Amino acid sequence: MSAHTASLPKDVQRRKQAGLPPWLNPPPLGLRLIKALVIAVIVVTMLYPLVYVIAMSFASPEQARAGVIFPTAYSLDAYRAIFNGGTVSTGLRNSLWVTVVGTFLSLTASSMLAWGLSRTKQVPGSKAILIMVLATMFFSAGIIPNFLLVKSLGLIDSLWSLIIPGLVSAFNMIVIRNFFMNLPSELIEAARIDGAGEWRIFLQIVIPLSKPVLAVMGLFYAVSYWNTYFNALLYINDSEKWPIQVVLQQYVLAGVQIPGAYVSPDQPPPPGVTLQMAVIVLATVPILLVYPFLQRYFTKGVLTGAIKG
Repeated sequence: MSAHTASLPKDVQRRKQAGLPPWLNPPPLGLRLIKALVIAVIVVTMLYPLVYVIAMSFASPEQARAGVIFPTAYSLDAYRAIFNGGTVSTGLRNSLWVTVVGTFLSLTASSMLAWGLSRTKQVPGSKAILIMVLATMFFSAGIIPNFLLVKSLGLIDSLWSLIIPGLVSAFNMIVIRNFFMNLPSELIEAARIDGAGEWRIFLQIVIPLSKPVLAVMGLFYAVSYWNTYFNALLYINDSEKWPIQVVLQQYVLAGVQIPGAYVSPDQPPPPGVTLQMAVIVLATVPILLVYPFLQRYFTKGVLTGAIKG
């Protein structure tokens, strides 16, 4: 070992002796502790609001009125009251219908369009159609033309107005298309030689091989439909057809009292803060429960479709 190498820190000496660049070696203990501390702070910062909202939604009326930070006595009165009112449960049903139907139709339309645009040699004019699809990512008609279009289609006050105008996301379709283009061409050609048509290749070969990207894009569509808010304000006037996000805005941000939100007629309604927190939980937690089941598809589904294309 030379005198210059001996004067270097021990971790640098180990890297030089191993012949590896610094970024391929484990970081020193001090740096790892700093990283762990930073991650812990971020986790606490992200989890604190969620834990607080959930805890306050279950707080007893006495502790909620006292303004405690974390309650120690719990009650289900807030949830009983908002479900007795019926407004929140109706909003949940509307959002669930829009999310399930919209996600299915969007995945179907996006995957079919992506498959057609990935077959540039077999589909005449596919490049021109792809350019038109990409143009929608940079140019929009605007709020008023979109409203007039929805009105002319007779979709005002219809839940279909929350699905049809945004049925296909150009970004999601491009990711699916890139994934399709990276599928083994030999497998598709072999199926075509065996006499399989385009529909059979698409349904029996392409779709089963594309479960990762379809799962992730389905999650993206589901989150978008579940969080539909602005379009509902524009196109839905009937409060019975409001999705849960509009209900959340009306009865949490605007401070409007939830009609019929009583545990029983002879009892006073729960404190407003517990009702608001309960509505937030019901509007947020259902879509969060989907993430753990699709997390393993993120790397394979998104990165393969976005980078290799």
